[in-house]
Amino acid sequence: MHAVEEAIAIIDSYEPHDPPRIDVPPRAATGHGWSEAPRGLLYHRYELDAAGVIVDAKIVPPTSLNQRAIEQRLYEYVRRSIDSPVGELQHRCEQAIRNYDPCISCSTHFLRLEVDRA
Repeated sequence: MHAVEEAIAIIDSYEPHDPPRIDVPPRAATGHGWSEAPRGLLYHRYELDAAGVIVDAKIVPPTSLNQRAIEQRLYEYVRRSIDSPVGELQHRCEQAIRNYDPCISCSTHFLRLEVDRA
């Protein structure tokens, strides 16, 4: 309850700034930054023209940044465990992927495992 009461007190004491924003004249520029997301770092880069219109944008989600580590982890695990039953291999590979990106498994059918032990 204390957190709820504290949140209400903060909301009740809020006073909007006047003016509510700062006017910034548009100009050509490039800006970028990182922010922490639930799955890792999220990178943004934006390029603006002289009128302040976005002419190029690049967003690199955590999945892209984690891809190399995911693949390395899978390689190491499968190399050590290749003689395990296919169902167990698939389950452990899915777990390894979810360690880096729990959203992959919900958004796609992300893993088809075929084992050729010949």
